[in-house]
Amino acid sequence: MKLRCLLIDDEPPALKVLSNYIGTINGLEIAGQCKNALEALDVLRHKPVDVIFLDIKMPHIIGTDFLKSLSQPPKVIFVTAYREFAVDGFELDAVDYLVKPVSFERFLKAITKLNRLMGRDTDFIAEHEAPKTASFIYLKVDRDMKKIFVNDIVYIESWKDYVKVFLNGGKNVLAKQSISALENLLSDHKFLRVHRSYMVSFEKISGYNGVAVQLAGHEIPIGRLYKQAVMERLQE
Repeated sequence: MKLRCLLIDDEPPALKVLSNYIGTINGLEIAGQCKNALEALDVLRHKPVDVIFLDIKMPHIIGTDFLKSLSQPPKVIFVTAYREFAVDGFELDAVDYLVKPVSFERFLKAITKLNRLMGRDTDFIAEHEAPKTASFIYLKVDRDMKKIFVNDIVYIESWKDYVKVFLNGGKNVLAKQSISALENLLSDHKFLRVHRSYMVSFEKISGYNGVAVQLAGHEIPIGRLYKQAVMERLQE
């Protein structure tokens, strides 16, 4: 039997990301999609739900308060842009706490954990092998979650609370994200942090010296604190 999923988020692009991920897994189906907790209550009254994918900062009532209001809540996976609520989430016995933008690999880890808690076999995951190096991520650009193909990324530069992602063909996007969070998001891919402010695609490096790596006609500086690790990786 498939696990019935209720998605609650006030951002339509975030709902679309989750629904796309759920659609790749045979063992999951969507019971409903809601933009706030009040809509979700109506779904819970009329449909059986096994797991809620729950945002935290939403209109009317925040996700953690909504969960506290349920007398017999289903399993819950929080999906939010705010790391600071993680402790509250786990104190509410959440299965997992996903920080946006969520990669497919990270989503899959949460589903595997959910299955384990529910005594289910994970072999039912249809795309378990094919997308294990997910070909794209979603980044928040202006008010939208924009799909970025990982293979298009040449390098990434930190701009305070933002990152500028430089892509093949000379294009770039400015996304609301820290470089450290993006480094974690891309940890399953071949990217190399070479400087406090720079991360590069390892496969696109065309040369290097003691102070910089070269790629796509650019020289990216190697930070003093990163130099030893970078040189070891380049010389492997």
